[in-house]
Amino acid sequence: MISRGPDGRFVERKTTMTTKIKKHDIPRIFSGIQPSGDLHLGNYLGAMRQFIELQDNNDCIYCVVDMHAITVPQDPEALKKHILDLAALYIAVGIDPKKSILFVQSMVPGHAELSWILTCSSYTGELSRMTQFKSKSRGEESAPTGLFCYPVLMAADILLYDTDQVPVGNDQTQHIELTRDLATRVNNTKGETFIVPEGRYLKEGARIMALDDPTKKMSKSDPNIHSRISLMDPPNKIKKTIMRATTDSEAIVRFDAANKPGISNLMNIYSVLTGESIADIETSFTGKGYGDFKKELVGVVQESLAPIQERFNDIRYSDELITVLKDGAERANAIAVPVLARVKERFGLGL
Repeated sequence: MISRGPDGRFVERKTTMTTKIKKHDIPRIFSGIQPSGDLHLGNYLGAMRQFIELQDNNDCIYCVVDMHAITVPQDPEALKKHILDLAALYIAVGIDPKKSILFVQSMVPGHAELSWILTCSSYTGELSRMTQFKSKSRGEESAPTGLFCYPVLMAADILLYDTDQVPVGNDQTQHIELTRDLATRVNNTKGETFIVPEGRYLKEGARIMALDDPTKKMSKSDPNIHSRISLMDPPNKIKKTIMRATTDSEAIVRFDAANKPGISNLMNIYSVLTGESIADIETSFTGKGYGDFKKELVGVVQESLAPIQERFNDIRYSDELITVLKDGAERANAIAVPVLARVKERFGLGL
């Protein structure tokens, strides 16, 4: 509430409300991926496989964050296609809609509403310091407002579900810290309003680098299609990309991320997909060159992606996919509505 302080100025004081936050019996997980292009092997091995593991012992909510995608210009028809493609891939890689909630962000109005409320509790200084904004705005004097406020929407996505943990890579640390800062700021001024979430940082062992430049992360926005392996790549594209992947002149299959980043990156992919240790891979390819190793890796990747592609093709244009997303939106909204009502109560909004 607002009242006068000892110096006569108006100040915002912490208030006490009757609605309490119910603690979860098991951790609640939230994560979202933008429908801005084809998911690649780095997305799958670095994040999505861990999402699958999490759904067995946690309360998981997974989201296609389509509202984030429009921070940059999008063709409407292409965006609709990407939304359904990504939702189908979530299921194809192993997200079980019976264990987890899977939905499209824009189908739950609370995301946009909470984002505005949190925007009013954020400051331009902290948003302008976000490294991704600085990178994407490329130092221009003027940038899209949506790009500037993107981290607040991300915070709203997380806080709307009383999330306990957010599985992210280390590159998202700043966004998680902003989310925690906003939640704490509101809690300190409005009373207990949000659960302050923790970042659940994904295992670094599955960090997959670009195949044409192993010093940078694999990215779906890279103009070189052979910098990555997309989950829906046909076998001939997978083979071509792996066989032309950057290595080094030593031609010895040995892991050394600092001095041999190319072959080390390929060995990481091989290890994660097969479950073999790096030491065992080195032993298996003793006396063999990069050509032999790459041919083996081609088969491993093709065999690993084949069932994902088969499941994707089964569900992508089916009524099942639409049913899953509609059901997921209803389940997500059932959680979001009371959380948003609590927030409005704390802020004095509505009747």
